[in-house]
Amino acid sequence: MIPSVNAPGDRTIGLLAYLYGPGRHEEHVDPHLVASFDGMAPDPGRDPNATLKALQQLLDQPVQALPTHARPAKHVWHTSVRTAPGDRTLSDEEWAEVARRIVAATGIDPGDGQPGCRWAAVRHADDHIHIVATLVTEDGHRPDDYRSGARAQAEARLIEKELGLHQVAPGDGTAAQRPTSAERHKAERQGRERTAREELRETVRRAVAGATSDEEFFDRLARDGLLIRKRVAPSGDLLGYKVALPDDRNKDGEPVFYPGARLAPDLSLPRIRERWSADTQNGPAPRPEDAVRTGPGTPAAARRRTASAAWQAVLVVEHGEDAVAAAHIAAAGEVLDALAKTSAAHTRRELRDAATAFERASRSHVRAVRGHDRALRQAARDLVHGGPALGRGEDGASTAMAIDMLFFLITAAVHWHAKKGHAQQVAAAHQAAEHLRAAYQAAAAQPLGVLYQRGRRLNRPLLQRQTVVLREALPGLAERILADPGWYALAATIADAEAAGHDPATLLSDAVARRELDTADSISDVLVWRMRRMAELPADASGVPDHGTVKGPSASRPTSPDRHRGQEDVRHAR
Repeated sequence: MIPSVNAPGDRTIGLLAYLYGPGRHEEHVDPHLVASFDGMAPDPGRDPNATLKALQQLLDQPVQALPTHARPAKHVWHTSVRTAPGDRTLSDEEWAEVARRIVAATGIDPGDGQPGCRWAAVRHADDHIHIVATLVTEDGHRPDDYRSGARAQAEARLIEKELGLHQVAPGDGTAAQRPTSAERHKAERQGRERTAREELRETVRRAVAGATSDEEFFDRLARDGLLIRKRVAPSGDLLGYKVALPDDRNKDGEPVFYPGARLAPDLSLPRIRERWSADTQNGPAPRPEDAVRTGPGTPAAARRRTASAAWQAVLVVEHGEDAVAAAHIAAAGEVLDALAKTSAAHTRRELRDAATAFERASRSHVRAVRGHDRALRQAARDLVHGGPALGRGEDGASTAMAIDMLFFLITAAVHWHAKKGHAQQVAAAHQAAEHLRAAYQAAAAQPLGVLYQRGRRLNRPLLQRQTVVLREALPGLAERILADPGWYALAATIADAEAAGHDPATLLSDAVARRELDTADSISDVLVWRMRRMAELPADASGVPDHGTVKGPSASRPTSPDRHRGQEDVRHAR
């Protein structure tokens, strides 16, 4: 159950007209009162003799009783209370009790003989009600409604449990501000999928990813088409900023600006500056063995560096100090934003959804100590400067490699937040992981299919030798891997590693020993990408010569069933 307290308004009649009206898209059905402050308020929905004006005058009476100069300019309090999808439909009587508990908990009408405000609860749909109140008590004072939103949320958690409804994860005050109902309605009128606040938050988040200075950050915002206003001190120092969409205007035709802090707590200028000011201090330099030998400025090289940085970050999140782990989790959000911004069309939507979901998991009350996350922030920067990646070849395969490593980093973040009791962050990270899973399937199908076919063409003696290597290196996992549809792709990778002069058994042991595999749908897939990264093998094996392949037409051109099986295996991998 989600209460959504809106900013105070100034026209009771206007809000009532909307609640009792047909809605923006004729979605309001049978509008009627379920409860009111005295149980006797006129109901324009069910009583043919009642009018909106009569209800408005009744609610506004304590406001109008005050001298004009003492009346609050914004006197209309409004919240919606909505059940979760899948919850049962509550009766009018149950919604009435919900309304009474919410107004009591928020201080609008506390009860127990204390003076309260006048209010009415309107229902025009199965899954929610709206509560309207006027912010002057019967004795002419302002109600004690401080933090009414948080108080409504706390009461909703109790109501959910008592009514057997879906229990929403409690928040900790670090979430970004939700769009108001007015912002949502405005987006609907303008035909936008998201509100201006949500679009701006995503654009600013992506502009921050990997940035290293105020100038670069604001240049990125300008290139993305945002309007920018900077707040400058008399000394000339930059104190803050606001952004607006060019086509989001108020009733006077002026752009609607949002300060960074109103988009998300970590998007204020001081919090953003913490990222790049710490990059030059105590952050660890990238390890030489993680350097990439392919072209340094290519999208593929950036993705391989991302895989390496994510690989190292998992260990920090699992075993590092909380403040350092929190910094790596926050930086993981930057990497997801940068990857979504630069990836090919067939993975972009899922990666964008993963980044949007993970944004909630990137913040908590554990304050991040920035600087130690420099490798991840550099990976985000490399992704942005590497430019858009193709969906095929080394670009496409290295994208699959990076997503695979990021999946384990996000999973480590799930475990970290779970230990701290961060329920909303756990849910958000889980959601991000599912989007990464879908993006991985789209990115990995072709490169793993190539490796699968190459593995199927290995001659029997070589394939048997690979099996022996696997059983000796990983005795506890070998049988699971051999039964995995992706085994042939791993066999081809073992052959490539051996041909490149590496000891496959050592690579296999290192790949397994350094990270858990329990969350992997396909252990073979994970080992393919880990080995290819560690051995600096091309992620795309389509141009790599076969090693010890079976001779003859039947081997070089797999039959249709084999080809089909390979695609099915890849489709169900990960």
